Amino acid sequence: MSFSIVIPARFESSRLPGKPLMDIHGKPMIRWTWERAKQAGAERVIIATESEEVLQACKNFGAEVVMTRDDHQSGTERIAEVIDLAGFNGDEILVNVQGDEPMLPAELIHQVAEGLELHPEIPMATLCEPIEDIQTVFDPNAVKVCRDFANRAINFSRAPLPWSRDSFVGDNKSLPDNWAYKRHIGLYAYRAGFVKQYVAWPECELEHVEKLEQLRVLWHGEKILVLDAHEDAGVGVDTPEDLEKVRALLAS
Repeated sequence: MSFSIVIPARFESSRLPGKPLMDIHGKPMIRWTWERAKQAGAERVIIATESEEVLQACKNFGAEVVMTRDDHQSGTERIAEVIDLAGFNGDEILVNVQGDEPMLPAELIHQVAEGLELHPEIPMATLCEPIEDIQTVFDPNAVKVCRDFANRAINFSRAPLPWSRDSFVGDNKSLPDNWAYKRHIGLYAYRAGFVKQYVAWPECELEHVEKLEQLRVLWHGEKILVLDAHEDAGVGVDTPEDLEKVRALLAS
C-alpha cells in the first residue's frame, strides 16, 4: 500500500496562538506529531503551514514542509493546495494528520489509509472509538457518529446521536443497553482527487450549523468509511489545559 501524509500546521490558532511551536519537553509540538507520522509507513510526510516561523522550525528538524496561503478555512482546504504544490495524482491516498496530535499512534494513521485502500468505492475514511460515560455523550466537543451495517457514516453530530428515548427521560440519564455510542476521531484519509472535489463544493447548511466539515461529504451523497480505532488515539491539544495534560503524559 502506498500513501502520503499531510500535516496542516496553522500558527494562528484562535484558542492557542502559536500552537505548533508550543514546547513539549524540549521539542515543538509539531515535531512530536511529525515523528509519530514518520512511523506510519507513508511514502511522504509533508507539513503544510502559513507561518514562516513554523516553516523554519520544521526545516530545522529535517521535515519536508511547504508554505501555503493564509486564507484557508480548514485543514482540508490547505491539503488541496498541497496536492497542487506537491504534484499528487488523483488516485493517491492522503492522510490528514492534524498538527496538534503529538500523541497520535502511527498504527491509527496506517489503519485509516489501509481502510481506504481496501474500499476503492469509497472516497474518504476516518476512525471512531467507544464512548463509555454519559457525560461524553452530552458533551458538544465530543462528536458522535452513527454508522450503517457496513461501517459507513450516516451522520455526525455534537448532539447525543442517536437520542435514546428510554434512557434519556428526565434527569437520570444513563447509557442505553441497546446502543454503543461512538466518538469520532478527527483523522481522515482521502483520495487526492476527491479532496479537490470537496473544496469546490460550498459549505452546506448542516456543516454551517454543526461546524463539522465532514457533513459536506454526506450532504453531497458521498460515503465516509468509519472504522473502529485499533487503539487509543491519545490526547489532542486544543486548550492550555490539554497542553499541560499532554506534557504530563509524555513525561511518563
